[in-house]
Parts: sequence; structure tokens; C-alpha cells
Amino acid sequence: MSMLLLAVFPLAMIFGAVWDLATMTIPNVLTVALATMFFVLAPFAGLGWETVALHAGAGLLMLLVGMALFGFGWIGGGDAKFVAAIALWLGWSDLPAYLIIASVLGGALTLLLLWFRTLPLPLFMLKREWIARLHEKRGGIPYGVALGAAGLFMFQHSVWFKAAAHAA
Repeated sequence: MSMLLLAVFPLAMIFGAVWDLATMTIPNVLTVALATMFFVLAPFAGLGWETVALHAGAGLLMLLVGMALFGFGWIGGGDAKFVAAIALWLGWSDLPAYLIIASVLGGALTLLLLWFRTLPLPLFMLKREWIARLHEKRGGIPYGVALGAAGLFMFQHSVWFKAAAHAA
């Protein structure tokens, strides 16, 4: 069980980041699976019902904030759902630090992509659809990369990591 506690969240962060980078989408199945696995694994991490409810509140708040940001056109719908699932796992105690780290990484990613879009691309790179999409001047930012990277960073401080270490 400790392997599941250590593997589910980080693998979901990596998958979400890579998928968003390659397709500019984050699949609903990922966020649903991540949310579902939270509730499946919470008892094994020693989370009581009160703590689970607090984590669910953090996830719900971030879903509402994310959907508002999506409504303004500032982030994608997949990003809104992904950050909500991540907040569900991290809970209130780790959420502020996570949001700051995700914002900093998202800003750095945005600046990097804006710079990348000023460079001429060699033909062999233009033939790669996902690279050409990232290079488009008016293209979006795959913010799931920053969200996933910040989630990976915060995981080492989470209750999940501590529970897995204690079980081992």
C-alpha cells in the first residue's frame, strides 16, 4: 500500500504535465481518477473523516476558483479541474505554498514559451505537431506543466509522503 501512496499522485502529476505539453489538454479521466484515488487511499494514509472533509473543501474551493478563471478565459478547463484535484490531495496546509510555486513556475513557463516563439524553428521541429503548436505566436500556455511540477515539489511535504515513509 505504501507504494500506491508514493506512486499515484506523482505519476498523475507527470502524466498531466506531459499530456498538457503535447496536446494542450488535460484529460478528464486523469482528474477523475486522481480525485477517486484520494478517497480510496485516504484511510491508508491515516486521514480521518474530518481531514478528508477539509481536503475536499480545499478541492471544491479550487474547482470554483478555477472555473471562474476559466470563465474569464484566463486558464483552460482542464487546468481548472487539475488544480482542484491537486488541492484535494494537498489540503489546506499545503495549498498556499503550492499555489505560489505553481504561479512562479507558470510565469517562468510563460516567459520561456514567449521567448521560444520568437525563434525560427528548423523544419524538422515544425513537422512535430506538438512543437509547432507550442511555437504558435497566439498559442496558449500548457499551464498543466507548472501545476504538475508544483505538485511534484509539494508532494515531499505532504501527508501522503509522510504516511508512505511511516508505513515502510
